[in-house]
Amino acid sequence: MARTAKARREEIYHLALTRGLASVEELSDRFDVTPSTIRRDLALLDDEGKLARTYGGAVAISANPEASLRQRVGVNFEQKTAIARHAASLVCPGETILLDGGSTVGALAHLLHELSPLHIVTPAINILLEFTEGTKVEIDCLGGRLRPLSNSFVGPIAEAALERMTFDRAFLGADAVTAKLGICEADHDQIRLKELISRRAKEVYVLADATKLGQMPFHSWGRLPLPWTLITDNGVSEKTREEFENEGIAVHVVDGSCLPNGAIGAAGHSERLE
Repeated sequence: MARTAKARREEIYHLALTRGLASVEELSDRFDVTPSTIRRDLALLDDEGKLARTYGGAVAISANPEASLRQRVGVNFEQKTAIARHAASLVCPGETILLDGGSTVGALAHLLHELSPLHIVTPAINILLEFTEGTKVEIDCLGGRLRPLSNSFVGPIAEAALERMTFDRAFLGADAVTAKLGICEADHDQIRLKELISRRAKEVYVLADATKLGQMPFHSWGRLPLPWTLITDNGVSEKTREEFENEGIAVHVVDGSCLPNGAIGAAGHSERLE
């Protein structure tokens, strides 16, 4: 599915924030548009004060390379929605689930309004706001120190609350994921909380579109106890998928190029949902 110009520029900005400099030629190939189109995108982002243009490319001018939740919501929207639809199909009425912060997990929350009874625990403000009105879902919040960029709570208060809870399923977001190193975040407290969550859940899922796989944008890493499941889109390469499988990680691949009506059915280990 072709991206809109706005969505393309948002993804270019996200790439600059998380991966650094990219050339016009690389971006042209990635988005299957002409180099002149990319140059216009970079000029607009420059005018908005988001990027600084360089010879042949651009770099993010933000002093903090971490994108905010608001900036991430529109990036890879189709893929995130497809991932969220599949994740929602795994949730059963009556379960207690943990929804982590992030834009993809936020898309999952949007699909759970009618699933009742359901008990959701979350450290994320965007998840809480999703259920403030007209819902039958029971909500608990992990308090703690607020990270404004991620719109979620971290720290010892959130960690202490986890000691009194267990979950049928936990759905985690991540800034990046690799088969060897695990999940990556910009903040050590975020990683510690995700690791603790993964030890309190019967089933653990990491929701990450294919552009996040194999990347190393930050230096905070956490390895989740096996087994856990990666839910990603069909932009993932066969080699990358096999790398995760070889580490004992189940991989669910969904079709991120279209959004069918209704929930996507559950998949087994490494099954493609297309």
